[in-house]
Order: sequence, then C-alpha cells, then structure tokens
Amino acid sequence: MYIGDYLDRRTIYSPDELAIVDTGKTPELRLSFAQLNERANRLANALREVAGVGKGDRVAILALDGVEHLDLLFACGKLGAIHTALNWRLHWRELQQILAEVTPTVLLYDTAMQASVAELAQADTPVRHWIHLDGTGVPDSRHYGDLLDAAAATPCRCETLIEDDIAAIVFTGGTTGLPKGAQISHGQIAWNCLNTLIHDLSRGDIYLNVFPMFHVGGLFVYTLPQVIVGGTTVLLKRFDPERVLRLIEQERVSVFAAVPAMYQMLTQTAAWAEANLGSLRFCTSGGAPLPVPLVEQYTEQKGIRFKQGFGMTEFGPGLFALAPEDAIRKAGSIGRPNFYIDARIVGPDNQPLGPNQVGELVLKGPSIAAGYFNNAAAWARVIDAEGWFHTGDLARYDEEWYFYIVDRLKDMFISGGENVYPAEIEAALYRHPAVFQCAVIGVPDPKWGEVGKAFVVLKPKQTATAEELLAHLGDHLARYKIPRSIEFTASLPISPAGKVLRRELRQLQV
Repeated sequence: MYIGDYLDRRTIYSPDELAIVDTGKTPELRLSFAQLNERANRLANALREVAGVGKGDRVAILALDGVEHLDLLFACGKLGAIHTALNWRLHWRELQQILAEVTPTVLLYDTAMQASVAELAQADTPVRHWIHLDGTGVPDSRHYGDLLDAAAATPCRCETLIEDDIAAIVFTGGTTGLPKGAQISHGQIAWNCLNTLIHDLSRGDIYLNVFPMFHVGGLFVYTLPQVIVGGTTVLLKRFDPERVLRLIEQERVSVFAAVPAMYQMLTQTAAWAEANLGSLRFCTSGGAPLPVPLVEQYTEQKGIRFKQGFGMTEFGPGLFALAPEDAIRKAGSIGRPNFYIDARIVGPDNQPLGPNQVGELVLKGPSIAAGYFNNAAAWARVIDAEGWFHTGDLARYDEEWYFYIVDRLKDMFISGGENVYPAEIEAALYRHPAVFQCAVIGVPDPKWGEVGKAFVVLKPKQTATAEELLAHLGDHLARYKIPRSIEFTASLPISPAGKVLRRELRQLQV
C-alpha cells in the first residue's frame, strides 16, 4: 500500500522510536511505532473477522482521548474502512440520529460514555457490535483488550485503496440541525501533512495534543503528521491546565497547540508561576484571534514564541500560519496561506476584492474534503462554479498578503444599518486588564434592529463595573459598535475544542 497504512510504512523506517505516550492510562502507556502498528494490525484483523468490516464500512468510536482513537484510525486505514469519531458532548438521541445517517455496525466506547451507550443499546441503531474499551460494558459487549489479545498480529492491507478513498468522517460543529460529516480522504491527509511539514513540524518534535479526537484538531492538525514524520505525540484524556504544564516539562514537549481560552486557563493555574516551558520551540493558537496581552504575557514571562493558525473541518485543517516573528507585528492576523493553499476575499458578487476590503474568505487547493457524507446538496451550497470553497468567514488581507478574520458571517449583526463584528469588540475588551474571557452577540432592539450584548468573565481578584468596561470600549471603538449591555458571568459555554459557544448565549436570550 502506498497510502493509507501510515503505521506500516513508518514502522519500516523507525520501528523502535517512541510514537505515543498515553497519559490517560495508569501507568502511562508508551508505545513505539512497531508496538502501535501491532495493535492496529490486531484491531484490523479483529474487526474483519468478528464484524466483517471491509473497505468503505464505517466504524464509530465514542470515547475521551486515548490511543484507542489512533488504533482505530490506523486499523481502518489497513482495512480501507472509515474512522467515525462521535462528539461525546451530544445527547444520546442526537448520537442516534448520526448513527442512523452513517450506519456503522461497530461502536467502540469507554466508561465515561456508559450512560449514553446504555440508551443507544436499547434504541434502534445500525450498531450490531459493541466494544467497550475499559470497565464493564453494556450487555453483549466485547472487551477491547480481549479482542486484541485474540486477534492475529499479521499485516492487514487493503491493496485497492487509493488517495481518493475516505479515511475518516469528521463532524462539523452543527450550529443548525444535525452536524454535517466532512469526508476526509487519504489524499487530503497527505496534502495537509505536506503543508504542515513545510510550515511547522521537524523531525524529533514532541507534540502534546489537548484537542478532542473527534475533531480535526485532535486527529489531523499535528497528530497524524507526527506519525508520518516519525515524531512523538503525547495524549491527554481531557484538557487539564495544571497537568498540561507538568507534561510540557516532564516530556520535554517541543510543539503545543491550543485555542485562546485554553492559553488563558494555563495562566490562571497555581502551577503557572513555576512552570518551565523552555522545551517548547513554539506554541500554535487557533480557533479565534489570540489577544495581544496574552501573547505578551507568554513572551515576557515564559519566552514563548507563538504561531497563529487557522483551519477548518472541511479544508486542511492546516490552512494559514503566522510565523512567531510576526506575532506582535501582525497581531490579530492568521498569517499567510500555507504552501499548497489558494485564498481569496470576495464580495457579494463573488468577485475578488483588493487589500483591506472585507468580504468572504474562499479557498481552493488539494487538501479539501471530499464532500459531506450523504449530503451532496449541502456541499454544493459551499462550492461555487469555479471550485472555490466558501468558508462563511468574513476576512481581509493587507498589502503584505497577511490575512485577518473579521468575524463569522453568522456572528456579524447589523445595528442601525451598520455592520458590527463581535470579534472586534471582544479584542477591545481583552485590552482591559480585568477581563479574562468575553463574548459578544447581537440581540434584538426595537430602534436599531440589533444591538450588542457582551458577556464577561473577570480575572480572579479583579473587579470592574459595566460602566467602566463600556467607557473603556468608548476609548477604542466607534459609538455604534459599543454594546448596550454587559452581563458578568462566572464562565462562558466552551466547546470541547475550547471555543466559546455563542449559539448557547443566543439561546439564553430567547
């Protein structure tokens, strides 16, 4: 196989190098590439023999982060099957609908998901084989460890696999209706890996993953490129700020990626002051603009070099990169497109715009998804006649071809006929020393149509009034952009990927 069996090829080159450190196990599980490949071969043989899994079949997993996600991804590659990770934050009835759509006959799950799986096992689903990863499973479940022990370790291959075949289905955030399943092809993985190696990774890197593995951030941003290049990946079951700081020092982590909310949480832990982050070559931030005061804090207190990134489920996921030397000079920018990515800003007529003009970001390149699973109509709505993918993001670029995300089209609101971008207001709020986290939404107003409302979490031991924050915004923004109200809250709703869930804030206003 020239594509798809990533572990078999890597094992030829570096069988004894450390591939994975799974810190969710007790004791920590350390696996070489040869050991990881043996596990994947055993799982592939077990899935084929026990459940008849073959090319094109979907195999689902509902579990917190752990090596089993990678076992399944690589086993599916060997079989030509499709890895299908499910969002463990969803209600079991939502999961039931997704299972009905993608029709996996096998579901792997862990103890943390026991309640949801118990409901699903009693419901109408296409699943016929339940495999529990730890603890006690639902009736008729098979135990994962027993399956691996009983299966052959002989190589398992799908010789007809090509780059256009699907490796994984990864679900979008699902802001309206059911999440859409982006089909990640083996070709997309290869092109994304090449972009990542050109811009980010080097041989010998040690990467700590804190993104959920049902997300492209967890599987494909750095984790799979690390396997292909022969680096080490450290897995954490769930994001834990103090544990992250300890692991960076303990494992000599050289590459770390997170979203701004996670970076903020790290600075608020008791371990921050003494944490030694000297092993890091750089940190990557994505998902939202990184507040400049936070960049400055990391640089001054820990000597960290930051890279801003930008990606998405349906494309890349590595799309843009801002070099560390530009982190302050081009603060707020997502950088320039990665090597094999083309990008434009277009107006409502779909015609290209020039520098500093706000429009929709559209993309073209070989690391695009192969459509939405079973939903050609939804895919057709985001691909134009010339093959450009419409991201739904409002953006601009400057004279040096550095791109800036202005906001999501759906997050922008119109107040008194003027476009208002919540991200701009949030960036101004973060300049106030008392603000820890914030989010702005548009709410109905009888006079202006919509006005802004800000939700603010203050830093520990810091105080500020709504009047003080509104006055602060008045020093930075035009009057029509200033929210009409500010609500202080103990926390904001955060997704497993660390992004603020604005839709939940909007629902609270109804």
